[in-house]
Amino acid sequence: MKAEIEIGDYSSDKGVQLKWERGYSVKVKKENDEILIMANKEGLISLANHLLVLAQEGVEVGTHIHLDAYNSLEEDSIDLIIERRA
Repeated sequence: MKAEIEIGDYSSDKGVQLKWERGYSVKVKKENDEILIMANKEGLISLANHLLVLAQEGVEVGTHIHLDAYNSLEEDSIDLIIERRA
């Protein structure tokens, strides 16, 4: 399968520009010692997009996205931080 996706932008002065698919739903919770990420199709595509943004050339080490119930995740979700490493 081959899919095309338009990924969000990154600039050192504006940071990561997240692109969410219409109708997305993402919930993150901790069960025992595991983190569970649950998402519908649109949520999974959105998360894939965010990972691709962080993987772009020129994205600085330490650049991260912070997702929580106040800005993007479902109610009762725990915070999720994804950070670019070297």
